[in-house]
Amino acid sequence: MNTSASLARSETAIAAILTLGMAFVVGSALAFEHIGGYIPCALCLLQRNPYYIGIPVGILAVLAGVLNLPSWITRSLLAIIMILMIVGGGLGVYHSGVEWGFWEGPASCSVGGAAPAAGSGDILNQLNSVKGPSCTEATLRVLGLSFAGWNVVGSAILAAIAAWGVFGKRH
Repeated sequence: MNTSASLARSETAIAAILTLGMAFVVGSALAFEHIGGYIPCALCLLQRNPYYIGIPVGILAVLAGVLNLPSWITRSLLAIIMILMIVGGGLGVYHSGVEWGFWEGPASCSVGGAAPAAGSGDILNQLNSVKGPSCTEATLRVLGLSFAGWNVVGSAILAAIAAWGVFGKRH
């Protein structure tokens, strides 16, 4: 097998790992919301955006590798994912700081009401009056970290994998 084919497979594998990793992280958040009943705050929702953007970019990176496009295209897409995960980690650090009281969160993070009850009538009007929970209180902590803290960990790991795909040794 020649070196360029091996390199393309490596970059494609990294892109696939990143795409699956991003899907797992945001899928977990959605599962906690829709299955576990945890209502996300405004900052929680904001932290999902890098994943929502990154997953299609990751799919494009996998396709670029599968279609044997020039390696710089796949590496460029991996660089975009790396930047998105750094941004996602930064949002997680910011949200964690809000939770720990290191700084204030945005005005959109005020305490809201409860979710509308099923079958309670005019749901559209209720949706306009319902806000998510305050960003200042962690809904759940696992091993001492809130969802925002775990987002920092996940984003850092995914950014490191993407950096490896972008800057790793080329033989």
